[in-house]
Amino acid sequence: MSKKEVIIDTDPGIDDAVALGIALFSEVLEVKLITTVAGNVSIEHVTNNLLKLLSFWDLSIPAAQGASQPLTRAVKDASDVHGVTGMAGYSFPEPDRSLLLETSAVEAMYQTIKKNKEKITIVALGPLTNIALLLKIYPEVKEKIDEIVLMGGALGRGNFGVLSEFNIAIDPEAATIVFESGLPLSVAPLDVGAKALVYPEDSAKIKEMNQTGDMMVQLFKKYRGGSFGTGLKMYDSCAIAYLLYPEMFTVQETFVAIETQGAYTAGATIVDLNNRLKQKNNCRVCVDIDEALFKEWFLQAISKCK
Repeated sequence: MSKKEVIIDTDPGIDDAVALGIALFSEVLEVKLITTVAGNVSIEHVTNNLLKLLSFWDLSIPAAQGASQPLTRAVKDASDVHGVTGMAGYSFPEPDRSLLLETSAVEAMYQTIKKNKEKITIVALGPLTNIALLLKIYPEVKEKIDEIVLMGGALGRGNFGVLSEFNIAIDPEAATIVFESGLPLSVAPLDVGAKALVYPEDSAKIKEMNQTGDMMVQLFKKYRGGSFGTGLKMYDSCAIAYLLYPEMFTVQETFVAIETQGAYTAGATIVDLNNRLKQKNNCRVCVDIDEALFKEWFLQAISKCK
């Protein structure tokens, strides 16, 4: 069976590190390129973190640095959650800078998609700035993109604004470009991530599995220590889970718009589950998750990492 070829756009960040490990050691995916975007922390830190992770896993995947700021808005980040560098708290090896391409993320994505024989799936784990730029500068790539799978948005309340989720709210103009692109789009929103929980007894197992499990638990203890008792939320891993095991999700085709003008609601995802707006569906949204299946899958996926 041929592998699904993917490009991952990410902003590591702790959640991203876990999702990347699962994707990179999956027997089903072939990661052709990893690109970075400013989000959880600055572009310099997220790029350095990606290179640290690749060195940690001893993997030689091409990497490219992307947008350092949103399309039109001021830079904001989540360093209050992830720390200033995004992944402090674990002794990583020195990053292998030779993996970093000289070209920008957008150019690297374009070249990778253009040269690839088959259609490529793009997996977005951070703000959508790079992907929006790719679609605006090189619209011809749409013909060779199979699907965009992203972690982002919320069915109800947000984790950044009252109604906005972080990845979308950081660059809502970029998100609008992606959601209006006409490409097949699948979304794992905040709500399913909040149910994708890893409990203390799971963390104890994960820590003993391999060096990835140990790294993961140490990072979460540093920045998510208060969640160990109630369960750690695996937001970004849900996008990878959807890609690898979609049966664990309840999915609804619907219309989603991005609010860009609201004084209090900018970045909100308007998920029209009841078709009140009478618009054509533009994406598939995960509206629920089988929590038991996720836990089983997640533990198995971590066990396959290095």
